[in-house]
Order: sequence, then C-alpha cells, then structure tokens
Amino acid sequence: MAHSAAMTGERSPARYLLGVDTGGTFTDAVLFDEMSRTVVRSAKAATTHGDLASGISAALDAVLTDGPVTPAAIDLVSLSTTLATNALVEKAGRPAALVAIGFEIADLDRAGLPEARGDDRVIHIAGGHDSHGVEVTPVDLGDLAAQLDSLDPAVEALAVTSQFSVRNPAHENAARDLIATATGLPVTCSHELSARLNGPRRAVTALLNARLIALTSRLLETLGGVVADVGITAPLMVVRGDGSLVSADFVLGRPIETILSGPAASLVGAAELSGCSDAVVADIGGTTTDIAVIQDGQPLRTGAGAVVGGHHTMVDAVDMRTIGLGGDSEVRIDETASAPLVVGPRRVVPLVTSAAEHPDVLRTLEAQLRDEVPRDTDGQFVMAVRSTSEPRDPAELRLLEAIGAGGVIVPVAGLDRSARSRTALSRLIASGLVRRSAFTPTDAAVSLGLHDIGESRAADIGAELMARRKDRFGERIAASPSEAARLVIDLVERRSAEAVLTVLFDHDQIPEREVIGAISSRVLDARAQGARVPTGLVELSVASTRPIVAVGASSATYYPAVGRLLDCEIVVPDHAAVANAVGAVAGRVRIEHSVVVSAPRRGLYRLHAGTEPETYYDFAEARAAAETRARTWVADDLEAAGSDDHETSVEWTEERVEIEGRELFVEGRLTVVGVGRPRLR
Repeated sequence: MAHSAAMTGERSPARYLLGVDTGGTFTDAVLFDEMSRTVVRSAKAATTHGDLASGISAALDAVLTDGPVTPAAIDLVSLSTTLATNALVEKAGRPAALVAIGFEIADLDRAGLPEARGDDRVIHIAGGHDSHGVEVTPVDLGDLAAQLDSLDPAVEALAVTSQFSVRNPAHENAARDLIATATGLPVTCSHELSARLNGPRRAVTALLNARLIALTSRLLETLGGVVADVGITAPLMVVRGDGSLVSADFVLGRPIETILSGPAASLVGAAELSGCSDAVVADIGGTTTDIAVIQDGQPLRTGAGAVVGGHHTMVDAVDMRTIGLGGDSEVRIDETASAPLVVGPRRVVPLVTSAAEHPDVLRTLEAQLRDEVPRDTDGQFVMAVRSTSEPRDPAELRLLEAIGAGGVIVPVAGLDRSARSRTALSRLIASGLVRRSAFTPTDAAVSLGLHDIGESRAADIGAELMARRKDRFGERIAASPSEAARLVIDLVERRSAEAVLTVLFDHDQIPEREVIGAISSRVLDARAQGARVPTGLVELSVASTRPIVAVGASSATYYPAVGRLLDCEIVVPDHAAVANAVGAVAGRVRIEHSVVVSAPRRGLYRLHAGTEPETYYDFAEARAAAETRARTWVADDLEAAGSDDHETSVEWTEERVEIEGRELFVEGRLTVVGVGRPRLR
C-alpha cells in the first residue's frame, strides 16, 4: 500500500512558482508546485488598465492571503502579458524614431512602414552593405548627427536599420553608438532582433520594438514593485511569443518578442495541465478564440514571423489562428442572411455583468420587455469610458454629452438614432471612448443554467428580447427565450468546430477554401442534429485525429459539443480557466542563434556573425567557426536570460546550385538552440 507524505509525517519537497497573466479582462495568478506539477492555488482579479498595479496586487493578494505558502517561499515569478500585442493593435506605443541607412523609401513603404510609423519620424542617411557584407556606401554619421539635433523631445527611443546589416552590422553599430552618446535614449538595432534577410521588415520590427520599450519597462517595474511589496524575492521572468521564458532584464531591450505572450503561455499551460504532448489547443476567452497545434509538448512556431495588428514582424512566435469569437462576443441580427443570428467579432459587456453593476439596466430591460413592438435597440446599452482624449467631430461630442460622464450607463434606444449619430456612435466605440453592453454567449449560457455569474434575470430578459426579434421573412427568431439562447450556444459551438477544422487542414497543407465546403458542412450539419451522416456510394466523414485540449473560463461550456461535431476526444483539464498563468511558469528558457557562411566566389567563405565578416579559405574551418560562435552566443544569452542548466542542439542547412554540371556552395546557416530550466531563487 502506498503512503503519502502526510501519512508518514514526511514533508514532500516543493518548489513554488508564481505565474501571473495580465489579460485584457482579467489578471490571473497561479501558485504552482514544480516538484509535484500541481496547481496549489489560483485567483482572478479585474485588469485595471489605468493602474496595472491594482489588478496585479488584487490577484496576488487573493492567491497568497491565508494561503499554504508564504511569499518568502516562492522560488520564481513569471509573467505572461497582452501589453505588447494590445499596444501594436491599438497603436498605443510611446513616441520613437527610425534611422534608416541605405534604404530606398519605396522599399520601406512596401514593407508596411507607413502604417507602422504613424507620426514617428524616419531619418534617412546614406550607407549600407551588399549581401556578402561588403560596404557599398560609407555611412554618413555627420548627416545623422545633424538630423538628431532636430529630434522631437517627445521621442523616448530610437531604432536603427541598415541594408544587409545581418551580413555586416558595422553601420548599425556606429549609428547606435552615436545616438546613445548624443541623446542618452535606448537604441534598438535591427540585426539584434533577427538574423534573417529582408531589411525593410526588420526596419518595421525594430521601430515597433523601440515604441514598446518604455511601456514594457513600466509594466515590469510595476510587477517588480508589487512582488517586492508582498515580500517575494524570487527572480522575475517573462513569457515570449514562442512560449519560452526569459529574465525581465533580458526582455527590456527586446520587448517586441513578448507579442502573443499570453496566447503562447496558454498553449504551454494547456500541455502542462492536460498531459497531452500532441494535440490541438483551443483557448476561448472573452473576445477571441486562439487555436494552435502542440507537438512533442511544445507549440509549433511560425517561420514567417508574427503578424499583429496588421504589422508583419520578424519575431518568432507560436503558429496560431485567432478568430473573433468569445464569451463576450456580441450577438446580433442580420436580416439579410439566411441564418439570422451572428456572433462576433465585436466584444461587448454581457448584460449579466452590466445589470449586476448598474441596477438601472435590469429596470430598463423589464420596461423594454413590456413594449409590444420589438425594436432593434432592445437590450443594448452604452457607457462613456474615462479618457484624456476627446473627439473633435460635433456629432460625437453631442453623443458623449447625451451619454453622460464615465460610469453612467444608458440605453441606446434613448439616443438620437439618425444615420449620422449611428455612425458617430460606431466611431466612439471603435476608438474606445464608449463601451457597449448587449446580449452575448455568456448571457445565453447563464439563461440556460450553464453559467452562474452576474444578474441572471438580465440574461433571461435578454434571451426573450432576442427571441421576439424578426428575421428577414418577418418571423420570430425563436419560439422561446430558451430556444434563442440555445441557438446562440449552437452557433458558438459550430463556429468553434469550423475554426478547429481550418487549423487542422492548414496543418495538413490543404487550402483553407476547401475546409468548410459542401462535404464538411454536410458532416457537421448531421452531427449537430445528432444524426448519422447519410451514405450512399460514398461515405462522408471529417474528424480530428488528435485530441482537442480546451482551456479558458468557458471551455467546458462549448467544447464537449465541438468534440461531438469533430468526432474526437475533448480534454478540459482542471484549472483550464487559468491556463495562461500556469503556462507562464511551466515553460523553459529557449535561446536560438544562427550564423551564416556565404561564398562570394569559389574557395572563399565569409562568416557573418554579428561583426564585420571574417574570411576563410577552408569550408570545414568556416563551418566550425560558425558553430563555435553560435554556441558562445547561445551560452551567453542563456545566462543573461536566466538559465544555468541547459541542453543544446545544432542544425546545419545549406543552399547549393548546379552550374555546368558542377555543384557549387552558395551559403549555409548554422543554428544552435539552447533550452534550459529557469534559474530559481
């Protein structure tokens, strides 16, 4: 018979790690025992965007107060965050400037620089190298110094990019040194963020990185202050967009690597909580659902660079598909479509939440229900959000005045409904100055008894108001409130299944246009009705060969049905609601470096390794030097990133061409990857 440590009086060894995830709606905290791989305690608190310290403090207090672990016993703190992602999406970074050396303006424009730079200044100077690292034009540092004299005082950081700097960074380094001396501001060099070719995209990535430095610094200072205040002395780590961990100090110079940090952490957390090493992970939140594949316990990464907020970066990140579907997605009527109900992609505040916080909402809903004639504004409310910015459009100003000060919620039915006012309201909502409340999948779930949050009566009335709305044929949407709520839940489940199918087909390299076609739709339709797929000479079937691990607060509500639709196993692990925070501490430190060996001519090899190119006349010697340099970089960065114990792997890839029957070496890439556990207290 096995005896537990408690039965024998022995104390089990434990290493307590604290994971924190600052999301758009909630800040989660998890106390995780690394030795037993178990969640000891978890908590959620509202994310306080104006004062992140308040939300973080509330989450930490909830997980630590009267808990089984004292702050002094915590060995590691790790953060996953949506700060960088949201800043890029909302164009909310701090003022920066870009120094572009040797680039044509048109080349940078084609890479998306105008959209990325916004009002940021671009300083163009002469310089640059060719693809073998040979200087084409000397860098004009005098011109740079002169233009720095007129730099806007609001600029908080600069980025530098030069033609073929990954083959020879001398011009970037010279410009960086001059800028640092002249301004004292942080400087990002593009070759430090990516070793891949494509200078214009490196320029965009470097500028976006510079814009995030101050924001990330403040977040980490905030977290560090909160952690110190409660008596935690453990090292502080941060999750990057590929799911790996690095020290807070390491990420300060390259904050753009934290884009997709939260979704990446959820994948690592899902693998940890479920024990599944090969699976599809679906993380359903309030606004979006993120879907990705994990293989051998690790999320697959995209080699093309993360795309966030329309910006194509060169940042390694998880290969993930995001759809605008979540528990707080707006449910609306589309009178022009064959299926009248639409869910998402816009996020609103659920009625159960707004009614719990504002009693007038419930009274207004009850009054609207008593009206004999349904209106398209029934069950919809708006509230002004406190902000330092103010619109200039007169129609928007009038609407804000009608809505009232921040904290007051009013029914949309009481506002001017002219076409101009409706357009103005849409702009105010899009700019974040006004927040909407309406019927959501969360309300539908509460009305059906699947959730128990907020003011349930508001959910019931919202479902009834939705049911009596008319479709394009003038018929009621549903015969009863429960039927309307069920239609919403069914729609979320169906769209979730289709999104998972898209990821599965994409993984199998089948074009997306072939995913949700006549065959797969027919299969899903039959399974949704609990019927067998009709068969004749052809038997139709679509199924996932891998289990789906569903995480997120509402995953248990929707994904069992997704499993039935896709004829596969669904795993909703314990603590699925805080998978992001678990992933923040369950990951490993991962550092990758590449060194390129090129051949300008037969028998001559150039080593491109972060300095001016080194020349070799022996191929084996050049390759060995590349490996030595890459291993040194990886070891140094692993130390700086917070790992003492690591393993490395080496990969060599090369390009050769055949000319007149002879095979010639063009270039090779030596890549070293180091993976290790984070350094604990």
